Amino acid sequence: MSPTIKAISILSIYLFLACKTDKDTAIETKTETKVSKNDVVTDKEFNDYWYSGTAELNSYDLKQSRYGDIREGEVVLVFVTEPFSLNKQVKLDHPQEAGDDNVSVMKLNHVRKFTTGVYDYSIVSSSFTPVNTAKYSHTLKLNTSIQEWCGHTFTQLNLEEDSYKFKQFSYFEADGDTEKNIPVAMLEEELMTRLRLNKGQLPTGDIDLIFSTIYSRFAYKKLQPAKAKISKTETAGLSKYTIEYVNYDRKITIDVLKEFPYKIMSWTEDDGDGLVTEATLKKSINEPYWEQKKLSDESKREELQLKN
Repeated sequence: MSPTIKAISILSIYLFLACKTDKDTAIETKTETKVSKNDVVTDKEFNDYWYSGTAELNSYDLKQSRYGDIREGEVVLVFVTEPFSLNKQVKLDHPQEAGDDNVSVMKLNHVRKFTTGVYDYSIVSSSFTPVNTAKYSHTLKLNTSIQEWCGHTFTQLNLEEDSYKFKQFSYFEADGDTEKNIPVAMLEEELMTRLRLNKGQLPTGDIDLIFSTIYSRFAYKKLQPAKAKISKTETAGLSKYTIEYVNYDRKITIDVLKEFPYKIMSWTEDDGDGLVTEATLKKSINEPYWEQKKLSDESKREELQLKN
């Protein structure tokens, strides 16, 4: 075989395997519920929507309170189910081989971008909440990265037996690199996921809630469980949940559709500075975004009405 033909053959095999890997990953995501013994038995409507091999992509107009002004920006919420390792707390590459370690989770990627004067903020928060909330009552993992021109921070919580293992890395001296345990409680970041999993319902009344990692950084508050109260009001087609912290000047509202799939239509965050952060839904589509890497796929960004 000539060197040229040999090189072409090797390249062809490589490209075939690379494409096969991407395809296999998508198939695993789509069919994982059929093989996972740890998954909850849900109704057909839920399974058809959340295990269709696509993610739900939602874009929002953002008005962000920061440094005494309201900043224009955007938020993208990505909801998708994935096979997750209960022990390693990472997405499984081969869920069919994981046995009881394979837990189906709903991942929420919360991507928030806005500018402050000359420089911009980019924030990504990822939470991983088991679909079977009856068997697994707490979110398994949460991490948040905040990048801005001064520097960046990274925060992660991993569920252990009766606490969250907290790690934070920051270039700020006051924060430094921190590691500690936090008592287990519901996370503010998982409230929207709970609404999607629990038919648009949140528990009402008094609750222990670990406030948002974003709020923790912006308000310089140590991350810990805090007393909060959740209340609910209803209008035509919408349920509005209000979450008020007892000992912190923070109030959140979330508007969710009453009907399946219980989409998040808007939310607000009021930290008592006279300015309220608001996010309002622009567009929602369902796509296998992890496969859409080509220049031609940028049309999906136009469909989502994203500006940046």
